[in-house]
Amino acid sequence: MINFLNNFIKRTNNKNYVSKKIIELSKNTPVKKIFSSINDFSSDAEIRYVGGCIRKIIKKEEVDDIDLATNLNPEQVCDALKKSDIKFYKTGIEHGTVTAVIDSHSFEITSLREDLETDGRHAQVSFSKDWKKDASRRDFTINSIYSDIDGNLFDPFNGKDDLEKGVIKFIGDPEKRIKEDYLRILRYLRFHLNYSNYNHEFYIVSLIKRNIIGISNLSNERLFDELKKYFKSNIFTKLSKDKFSLELFEIIFPQLINIKIFSNPNTFAKMKIEEADFIFLLSILTIDKTDNLDFFLYKFNLSKKEQKRLKTINEFYKSKILSNSFSEKNLNKIFYYQGKQSLIDILSFKIFKSRKVEKKLLKYIEAFQSKNLPSMPVGAKFLMENYQIPEGKILGNKLKDIEEEWVNNDFKLSEKQIDKIINS
Repeated sequence: MINFLNNFIKRTNNKNYVSKKIIELSKNTPVKKIFSSINDFSSDAEIRYVGGCIRKIIKKEEVDDIDLATNLNPEQVCDALKKSDIKFYKTGIEHGTVTAVIDSHSFEITSLREDLETDGRHAQVSFSKDWKKDASRRDFTINSIYSDIDGNLFDPFNGKDDLEKGVIKFIGDPEKRIKEDYLRILRYLRFHLNYSNYNHEFYIVSLIKRNIIGISNLSNERLFDELKKYFKSNIFTKLSKDKFSLELFEIIFPQLINIKIFSNPNTFAKMKIEEADFIFLLSILTIDKTDNLDFFLYKFNLSKKEQKRLKTINEFYKSKILSNSFSEKNLNKIFYYQGKQSLIDILSFKIFKSRKVEKKLLKYIEAFQSKNLPSMPVGAKFLMENYQIPEGKILGNKLKDIEEEWVNNDFKLSEKQIDKIINS
């Protein structure tokens, strides 16, 4: 009887906590405007929080995105948002999703749906007003929890209890759910690593192995979007120690060849993992002395800025590392020619992959973080006026030589040095 009462009190307190946090989310973000817009559209219109934001509140994690579900169809959602002067995009309207934007916050609003036909990659859907049917088409019980703006939960598959117990459970027949969308294999691994308190079930392991070929049906874009969620979750340390998850991950992402380095990170690496710098951690996973990174960048679409950052680290470590590679003089060159971010990445990469944290390199990071990128004190006009050098190739070469001398001399330059270069 005492145990029953204790468990009851625990569940009640947690429910109060969850409701309180949902109410805070409603008050502290512009999402309340969307709730008002939808609820005012008609007498039977409803909208609820769903999925990740509820899951994260229950697990006391930071909510970084808000997904909503409504019994209005997509065109009605658009009409409701228009009436309230809320900006929106028809991001996936054929599947029922409209993205509303308020004060730089984005909210995905998806109409209740039923799957008519699936092929493991895409689904044909019909829009519904039945909340239970919408919940039935979702992948896991922990993702089929809904809440109204006041924190009242609708949880038809007891996902909250599963989440609190650390149970990752498919809704319905697991193999059928996987064959509907093979991305669910990766989603299962992510949720298992994040939340499960148990080993993989033998049946789940068997059916995933039986269906792993289906991953080849997925677009690279969807795979990469899911991969980025692994970085947000900071679960590579757990992944590196879970034999089954690691084997699958290496099949799906063969270019992530350095996952095992996360199994025993040094103190610096632990801090960098917690910071969850997606591009830097991706460099750790992909860069070696081969063309591995090039294959990754060929397969997956990263921005030019992200590619440049990765390639700079890659080029440094593909070249021969000499005794002076990490000298202050050489680091000054990287700082000036490649920029502060590249220098910090190169130093951090070295420390991250070392067994022992080198204090000298940590001091370099600290020193360069507070430095501003210097400007060369001598320009073409100065040389033309003071040394009568005409505009042209000779002027360009002399400027280049002076710049190199200035960088090598810790960004210091005397008239004597300039004279020597001009007269050489």
